[in-house]
Amino acid sequence: MFDLWIDLDRMKEWVGGVTRVTDVSGPVDRAGTRYVVWFGRMQSPSEVLEAERPRRFKSHFGNWLLRGTNTTTFEPEGDGTRITEELDTEGWVSAITSRLFGMGSYKGSYQGELNDFARLAEREAARDG
Repeated sequence: MFDLWIDLDRMKEWVGGVTRVTDVSGPVDRAGTRYVVWFGRMQSPSEVLEAERPRRFKSHFGNWLLRGTNTTTFEPEGDGTRITEELDTEGWVSAITSRLFGMGSYKGSYQGELNDFARLAEREAARDG
């Protein structure tokens, strides 16, 4: 599941609005790697802060609309995996934007994206398994 999470080419399959990822400076499972996530014409420069395979991924991302740090952990639970995602925003614009994305489970909300990721991971596991 960690490998799917860090597959930047597939990010647009589950992160709402992502159109492409460019300027990848190195392996995404290595701290210090930088890349740019595009939402249409808006870009979000990002940097990997921590990558502890297969349990933890932390990155800093940001533009004027949404900026902060995202920490994701993967923990075995029963026959599956529990994903915990923590988002720490920077600044009042990011706090407001994040609050809007945090409400509900519609596609494009944080919960909606996690739901899409879970469905994608379940399909991958069934196919490989």
